[in-house]
Amino acid sequence: MGLLATSLLAGCAGGQATDAPQRPTYLGVKTSLLDGDLVNFDVALTGAATPEAVETYAQCAAAQYALIRGYSFARLVRTNVTEEGGTWRADAVYTISPDLPPGLATIDAVVTVADCGTSSIPTV
Repeated sequence: MGLLATSLLAGCAGGQATDAPQRPTYLGVKTSLLDGDLVNFDVALTGAATPEAVETYAQCAAAQYALIRGYSFARLVRTNVTEEGGTWRADAVYTISPDLPPGLATIDAVVTVADCGTSSIPTV
């Protein structure tokens, strides 16, 4: 009886892994070329506790888009984030360029896409 009780308690303890972080569900990317090298990315996801996850998702999309277009860099212009009913949305605008653009919010597209893959964040 003691072994059975111990087994049952061990089984219950194994099922209490509610402290594990929830993985986001990525809902897709809509890309719109605004003007020349200016691109808008609308992204959405669920299962994130903070807006940083959807901002990172937009960054991953921008980096992959830059590579698809034959460019090496992107620079964040602005991001608007909203949350409704557990769904985070980002409306982000980036410039893409072959050379490192001026500004503080620049990303190396190759490095960023690799980081996104390592983190299991989808790109375009």
